[in-house]
Amino acid sequence: MDLGIGLPVTGPQTSPEEIVRVAQAAERAGLGAVWTYERLIRPAEPWMLGLEQVIPLPEESASVYDPLETLAYVAAKTSTIRLGTTVIDALFHPPVVLARRLATLDRLSGGRMWIGLGQGWMKQEFEAAGVPVKRRGAGFAEHVEAMRACWGPDPVRFSGRYYSIPESGVGPKPTGLTLLGGAGAPAALERVAALGLGLTTVVFDWDMLGQTVETYRKAGGQGPLVVQVNGVIGDRPLDERTPLTGSVEQVAEDLARVRALGADHVLWQPIGFDADGLVERIAQLGTP
Repeated sequence: MDLGIGLPVTGPQTSPEEIVRVAQAAERAGLGAVWTYERLIRPAEPWMLGLEQVIPLPEESASVYDPLETLAYVAAKTSTIRLGTTVIDALFHPPVVLARRLATLDRLSGGRMWIGLGQGWMKQEFEAAGVPVKRRGAGFAEHVEAMRACWGPDPVRFSGRYYSIPESGVGPKPTGLTLLGGAGAPAALERVAALGLGLTTVVFDWDMLGQTVETYRKAGGQGPLVVQVNGVIGDRPLDERTPLTGSVEQVAEDLARVRALGADHVLWQPIGFDADGLVERIAQLGTP
């Protein structure tokens, strides 16, 4: 198991220089990966698919650097650290377009890409992308299958319910691409496992994380497990905290627990926090 950090791709302090500075600091510190994510828009009235609860997005999420362009830039400024997304909403991109972009980035980075794919959750983003919400689920599975067809031998041909690719040559082909599926609900976890994807998931509490991993493994999931922490490591111990947050000492104890669940990588997403300090504290944890 190794450790990583989300790049500062949003907020008033972000810039190309800041993104590269954090990526290079993470590489020097020996971290395993740096990560981006996708956000198309910040709606005036946020709404979460399938839930009655309205969840407002942070103000800084009105502007988020595109994940793949960001990682292409970082790939040119680093040499060894892995580059990941958690996650790209696959349904917002035509399969042949996204397949070519991912394969190109895989080639340019020397096979360092870990790509987390999700099916999207926000109604307004589906509207902005011109994609029906009902395409979630089966449409996501078919999207992954269509991209894999693009990465297979030429001539490529794919015919499905939602997507069609005429017999063609499609390139480039990836060499070291690792695919993860972003999921938390049981049906989504089973789908990710059935597709042969690794799993990337956010930890909110230990019971939920344990159930998530168990559902994925019971469904046959054998891929890498990436755990995202929406929080930071601080200077002082906390009496009340979520998993993998608090002081360095508290997080070190938690890492043994998440390692026992079979995690391959843990990352902290420092939205609104000091990325420099977080890189240093992650490095203090060493390699669990």
